Amino acid sequence: MIKGLYFITPSASGEQVLAATRAALCGGARVIQYRDKERTCEVQVELGRQIGEMCRKGGATFLVNDAPALARDCDADGVHLGQGDSSVAEARSILGKGKLIGVSTRTVEQARQAEQAGADYIGLGAMFPTGSKDDAELVGVERLRQVRQAVGLPIVAIGGISYGNAAEVIDAGADALAVISAIAADPQPVLAARELALLFNRKTPLEQVRVLTIAGSDSGGGAGIQADLKTIALLGSFGMSAITVLTAQNTRGVHGVYPAPAAFVQQQVELVLTDIGADTVKTGMLYSADIVECVAGLLERYGLAAVVDPVMIAKGGAPLLRDEAMAAVRGQLLPRTFLLTPNLPEAEALTGMTIRTLQEMEAAGRRLHEMGARHVLIKGGHRDGDATDLLVSGDAVYRLPGERIATTNTHGTGCSYAAALATLLAQGETLPNAAQRAKRFIDMAIRNAVPLGKGHGPINHAAGAKALKT
Repeated sequence: MIKGLYFITPSASGEQVLAATRAALCGGARVIQYRDKERTCEVQVELGRQIGEMCRKGGATFLVNDAPALARDCDADGVHLGQGDSSVAEARSILGKGKLIGVSTRTVEQARQAEQAGADYIGLGAMFPTGSKDDAELVGVERLRQVRQAVGLPIVAIGGISYGNAAEVIDAGADALAVISAIAADPQPVLAARELALLFNRKTPLEQVRVLTIAGSDSGGGAGIQADLKTIALLGSFGMSAITVLTAQNTRGVHGVYPAPAAFVQQQVELVLTDIGADTVKTGMLYSADIVECVAGLLERYGLAAVVDPVMIAKGGAPLLRDEAMAAVRGQLLPRTFLLTPNLPEAEALTGMTIRTLQEMEAAGRRLHEMGARHVLIKGGHRDGDATDLLVSGDAVYRLPGERIATTNTHGTGCSYAAALATLLAQGETLPNAAQRAKRFIDMAIRNAVPLGKGHGPINHAAGAKALKT
């Protein structure tokens, strides 16, 4: 089936092609198209067979660009033809029945002709300016909408697609997004693929979206696993959990900590992932170096998009991350983090910087990005004045304004904020939109908190979720 993230191999060495393909598959690519105009036929067949084996193991569709005979010799699932290549009928005679044949198109008429000729899907592009084809004719999103109305075939949108414009293309009717450099040229190709692949969940029913939280248990119910699962469920999706630490706590503080062995944390996670799967992961209290290292390894192995809340200190002042675990967070967890969500004290501990102003928050966000986190959302609740948060995403910085709310009922704020972000991203929201909605969720949850207990009371998760529906 032609659906989801569609990766076209770059012009590079054989090792680089295989590495890029491996990263794309780990990050969620569902279709791989092998494009090669430089190597000899014999080398193409060998490299194609290696790519095909990777696709079979990864459950992805394997296509060859332009050459039906090469597709046959590689035992590919099909071939993608340009307008000047073989006809659909000629390709079918070479490949035989049951193989997929796609055709590149630019107009509604070309799309209709491809459908009438028996194509299984069409490529449409270039959607936006692209560096891979200097002479590419721009098609644009409006043309995509017209083609979507005209044909019933799956549509692969191609050309200049990036994370910044991909959601618009999916919403206009694309069944798949074809990219090259958006993955192959990215310094974090697995996470680059994953963030694009997640956008297709905007077409998935909310109740089928899966979020795994790896965090500590709060016996008081206000934070940790309990807060995460409440947030995920109230936002309409399915939550799963791996418990890292049992805590005995209430609104007055943490009075007991009982960590799980790292091997047991790993067992919980792997049993969930190999059966149910997860669209995103949220991490909270990881406590010890061995648990941090375990979780970092799992994120890398499964190519997961993780929202990491670097929990260090409880509201009452109890330490929730051992000193020796900090090095593991910096060295192993941050480079595998999709979105880091520290408050100011946590950002200061990770960077060694003093952070008081919005400018210092931005500088800290960029420093954390340099340390490996793909995106950083620094929470400004510990600043004097308003409670503005900053999202640092690539070259862009987004301000998330928030009024300071006079209340002591803020227990679970960080956990719930990160869980909301993980859920909204899993549902296919773009990161800027997810951040804005999660900010509204947490502000309303704090504003409508009902006093419970004799210390720092919990926020009102139900009120936060209700605010996103109005």
